Amino acid sequence: MKSALVIMAAGIGSRFGGGIKQLEPVGMHDEIIMDYSIHDAIEAGFNKIVFIIRKDIENDFKERIGNRIEEVAKRNNVEVAYCFQSLEDLPAGFSVPEGRSKPWGTGQAVLAAKDLINEPFVVINADDYYGKDAFVKLHDFLLEEHGPKDFAMAGFILKNTLSDNGVVTRGLCEVDANGYLTDVHETKNIAKVANGAESDGKELDPNSYCSMNMWALTPEFMDMLEEGFVEFLKTNDDPIKGEYLIPTYIGELLEAHKITVKVIETKDKWFGVTYKEDKETVVESFKNLINTGVYLKDLYLDLD
Repeated sequence: MKSALVIMAAGIGSRFGGGIKQLEPVGMHDEIIMDYSIHDAIEAGFNKIVFIIRKDIENDFKERIGNRIEEVAKRNNVEVAYCFQSLEDLPAGFSVPEGRSKPWGTGQAVLAAKDLINEPFVVINADDYYGKDAFVKLHDFLLEEHGPKDFAMAGFILKNTLSDNGVVTRGLCEVDANGYLTDVHETKNIAKVANGAESDGKELDPNSYCSMNMWALTPEFMDMLEEGFVEFLKTNDDPIKGEYLIPTYIGELLEAHKITVKVIETKDKWFGVTYKEDKETVVESFKNLINTGVYLKDLYLDLD
C-alpha cells in the first residue's frame, strides 16, 4: 500500500533569527533534522516523500538535502516529489491583500501538495524531531481499515515539547475517554516554568496532550482543506497576518462532527530549532541518540 510523508519546509523561520532554519546541520555528519524524520519514515514503511518548499529556497534545499535524499530514496524504492507554497497561490476570486508578505499558514502549505497526494499520508514540520515511535504508530494507522474522514494525530505530552530558550506555540488537545480528539486550541507563548508550563501567566497541565502538527490524513482531506481555505479567506479579519492553520481547521471540523481524529500517544521527547540557542541542545540530543544506538553514525546505512 502506498503511504506518503508530507514535509512542510517552507517556513521563513523569523524566530530563528534569519537564515533557513530547516537546513541547519545538527547531526554528526551535518545531517539536518529532516534527515532523521525521513530515515524514521522510510524505516516505518512510508514509500513516498513530498517536500513543500518555497521557490526562492529550491536550489539551496536541493543542494543541502534534496539531491541526497533522492539517492537514499532511490535505493529504498521511495518516490520523491516537490511542491511550492506561495503567497499568491489563492483560490479563484481572491487576491493578496496590500501589505501582506508571508504565506497563509500550514493549511495553505499542505494544499500546495494537493495534486501530488493520492494515498493516505502523514504531514509533519521540517524543523521538528518527532522520534521513531510516532512514525511507526501513524503508519500502522494508515494501513488500518477506516473511513475517508477518520484521521489520527500523534499525541505528544506537553512537557516533552517545550524549549529551554523561549516560548512556543502548541495545539493543546481535549481528548475523550475513548482516545479521540474533541478539540484543539492553538496556544501561543507557552513557556517552560518550574512547575511545568504556562501561557501568558495561565498555568497549563504539563502532562496533557498537544499537537506537534503530525497528522495522519486521507486524500479526501485535501478537498475539505480546500473548501476550508475559501471560507477562511472570506471570514479572516486579519488580512495582513492571519493564518489558515491545520489544527484550527481540524478543530472546526470536529465541532461540526464531520471527522474523527484518533489520538495516538507518543512519549518520545520532541526537540527542534525554534531559536538560535536551541541548536546546541539539538546537536547534543542527536549525539546521545547515536551513542545509545538509536541511530547509526552513518544515518541511512541500516536502510540499505
